[in-house]
Amino acid sequence: MKFFVTYQMPHTGLDEWMKLPEEERKAQENQMKSDWDAWMAAHKDVVTDTAGVGKPKRILGDTVEDARNDLMMYSFVEAESLEAAAEIFKGHPHFGIPGGSIEVMKVNANVS
Repeated sequence: MKFFVTYQMPHTGLDEWMKLPEEERKAQENQMKSDWDAWMAAHKDVVTDTAGVGKPKRILGDTVEDARNDLMMYSFVEAESLEAAAEIFKGHPHFGIPGGSIEVMKVNANVS
């Protein structure tokens, strides 16, 4: 089965993190990237796609406006069940981000 995974962080936390001195922030970024790359390599057989997302636009009927949300990235994974898919993400490096969370949802084919 296919599952959609979202990686989230409260945007207020991101604002605070961006206030850190650049050298400290870069060191944290490098460590997170290293941890992330190791995790991805260890799970390459089940993670089928991962990408970051940019700033959103919110559409309200005929109006389009800038928006903010907590989404940072997404993945698709293959697993036997929702519970099995969720287990894959226990201890994920994303939890090194203060307030970071991950949500896993089953992808329903043929939505119309």
